[in-house]
Amino acid sequence: MKKIVYILIMLIGCNSFSQGCSDAGICSIGNGFSSAIDSSKNQIEVGNIFGKGLEDVTYISPYISYTRVFNTHFSLTTKITYSQASGSFGTRGNIGDAFLVGNYKFLEKNNKQWSSLLGIKIPFTGSNDKINNFSIPMDYQSSLGTYDLFLGADFKYKKWNFNSTIQIPVINSNANSYFDEYSASNDFPTTNLFERKSDVLFRSMYTFKSKNEKFTYKPNFLFIYHLGNDSYEDIFGNRQKIKDSEGLTINANLISNYKINETNKIELSIAFPVVYREIRPDGLTRSVTLGINYKYSF
Repeated sequence: MKKIVYILIMLIGCNSFSQGCSDAGICSIGNGFSSAIDSSKNQIEVGNIFGKGLEDVTYISPYISYTRVFNTHFSLTTKITYSQASGSFGTRGNIGDAFLVGNYKFLEKNNKQWSSLLGIKIPFTGSNDKINNFSIPMDYQSSLGTYDLFLGADFKYKKWNFNSTIQIPVINSNANSYFDEYSASNDFPTTNLFERKSDVLFRSMYTFKSKNEKFTYKPNFLFIYHLGNDSYEDIFGNRQKIKDSEGLTINANLISNYKINETNKIELSIAFPVVYREIRPDGLTRSVTLGINYKYSF
């Protein structure tokens, strides 16, 4: 227990702004590597993520997912998200994205196991929701408005997991129409017809359990690199790069799981940034995220 308290204190000390994970999907998509559901074949997960963003924007982001384990090697997970943002512009909420993720686990040998991941993200909106018919920044949108591809691999050794995933925007349907120069606020960059670059993630995670195996703790660090400067279209129809939107983000995260019984689990998570990109026009800025979910296996 002393170790957990120490880790929490360390995480809480890292309170600065960073790229959040609930919107783009690359952070949570890694959960597909750990989709084992004991002896059950099915799992339903219902959860919510609370976030604190730039300029006092707050987020409530519920989701629901279903996982089907076909055999000891292959499982498939579907997920649907919703997000509501509240701030100086007002409050706006909408359904976000749908995810479909397949995970293949290879045979474990000498406490070592590899697994691979393939997934897609489908947006439900073009990221151009408005408040009182006024265009609003990406920070208030429930989706990035892109069809994305996920490719990943995980290496497990005893209690350690090391995984890496790339998120590639394949089709851009973003129709955002926000111009900073025509807004009363100067807090958010112009994102008219926003185009976003790919992300690469590397995660290191350590898992340990309590003596009665009711509690599981997973402290982990996420390194996310944004592979290039994003861009927008100006009033003359020319595409402009957003300088300094490329770069590294490091998030510290702690996941805590309580096993009620063989079919019911509750999970809590807390995440803070350590390093962040200078400019984050995609609206994924978070100073803290808190998550809670309930899992039912059958």
